[in-house]
Amino acid sequence: MYKIMLADDEGIVIDSLKFIIEKEFGDECRIEYAKTGRSVIELAENFRPDIAIMDIQMPGINGIDAMKEIRDNNKHVIFIVMSAYDKFDYAKEAIKLGVLEYITKPMEKNKIIAALRKAMEQINRERAKRSNDLLIKEKLETVVPIIESGLIYDILLQERFTEDIDSYRTLLGIEQDYAYMIAVVCGDTQEGNHMTNAVGSSVRIQQHSQEVRDALKEGFPGCIVGTVMANKIAVMVPCSEDRLEYNERIALIEKSREMVRNLRKKTDSSFRIGIGAIKKLREVRESYQEALDTLVKTTGSVAHADDLPIRCEYEDNYPIHLEKELFQKVESGEANQAMAVAENFFRWMVENNPDSMMDIRLKVLEFVLWAEHLAYENGGMTYEFNTRKDYLPTVMNTEDMKELENWFVLKISEACQNILRKGAEKSSSLIETAKEYIQANYSRDISLDDVSRTVNISPYYFSKIFKEDTGEGFVEYLTRIRMEKAKELLTTTECSMKEICSMVGYADPNYFSRSFKKNVGVTPTEYKRE
Repeated sequence: MYKIMLADDEGIVIDSLKFIIEKEFGDECRIEYAKTGRSVIELAENFRPDIAIMDIQMPGINGIDAMKEIRDNNKHVIFIVMSAYDKFDYAKEAIKLGVLEYITKPMEKNKIIAALRKAMEQINRERAKRSNDLLIKEKLETVVPIIESGLIYDILLQERFTEDIDSYRTLLGIEQDYAYMIAVVCGDTQEGNHMTNAVGSSVRIQQHSQEVRDALKEGFPGCIVGTVMANKIAVMVPCSEDRLEYNERIALIEKSREMVRNLRKKTDSSFRIGIGAIKKLREVRESYQEALDTLVKTTGSVAHADDLPIRCEYEDNYPIHLEKELFQKVESGEANQAMAVAENFFRWMVENNPDSMMDIRLKVLEFVLWAEHLAYENGGMTYEFNTRKDYLPTVMNTEDMKELENWFVLKISEACQNILRKGAEKSSSLIETAKEYIQANYSRDISLDDVSRTVNISPYYFSKIFKEDTGEGFVEYLTRIRMEKAKELLTTTECSMKEICSMVGYADPNYFSRSFKKNVGVTPTEYKRE
């Protein structure tokens, strides 16, 4: 359906246009008309036409001025101008207003029909585009919450977060390098520093999840909202600066207090909001823990980490970024990078505290012990109580800074190497055990489950590390072992084909023969003869 508005002060012109349109387009069009500039503006406001056929010379407000008024309220209307005046000034003004056609009177039927068809084609294109845009928006409304939940999940569990962060930033259009986390906690009522009936309220809040999400999006523009987990919702708010000014923090707290009140009205549940400090995106998980800690340490409905003593504070020039980076590199086994960071940290200690030898010794010992703690946790190492008995004497008796630095960097490197080596050694040991089991049992009907159970790891993970180590899948490896043994028996014994088939783990001689030919290239009989 196309809504067409006719504007002309001559009744005969309007009647003629209506006749032409109704005859040519029938029920496709709904037609309204007006005869003065003022009435056409009022009609346009109520009728909201798709197409307006306008005369320029009308009583009162002329057609050009009327079109300007109509355009202000209806950006999509298509104008077709008819005028007995073929004047350049009129045509120029019409062009500025985006008029589709400028037809001079007396009008010709074919020109009117052609102009209307052209306008209808344009309307169809715009409608199709708007429909497609709405469809895309609708899909995004479904997909974006899933992507946001994935980001929050990765932040909280640190599951491949380093690798995924860039992908999430691209998908969600996050351009900022910093963020803070908000913990939204619900319950029936607040008692002290905790919420009652966490389980029941979490079920209730699920029923209002979209309302809560919309409220959070409106209250914290640009935020990333996670799904309801127990009675908590984790929210990440990206920001450009690494800290909030005092007034900004106060405004955020007041906004959060208002949010608590609004959410209570929407869901009939009580809420508390904890806000963590701003962190780099890769470290924003710490901000969420701070947000939760604030709610444990206070009884208010809203608390901000910067208001409370919930974390360690460092002297202004302490290179906390180097400390964090060092242990991140150690944990991931990146020896060269960890050594470089260790050297930078040691250099900072010497340059900034040249007369504090004891403090430097203690910091070196602290860092080495924590690096080894990470190695034990992440490298599958066996802890031995007496392996560090020379550490304290070594550190305390070393007077030369360069010698102490070398010992420090060496121990950091060893921690990284142990993480990598012990993990590899454990996998290698498992594979050797698996190979021995296969060699001892290939004559039986053994499966991947049998072998993975023997080495006490899941079939999926065993299959993965077995192929990485041997270059073959389990079935390929077992088949190769059986074929090698079959070739040996064929050439060194007089056993029958049925006996050999059984000796290498096959119950069906025909299947054994087909498998042998597939893997060796000839049948068992041909192989024995050759």
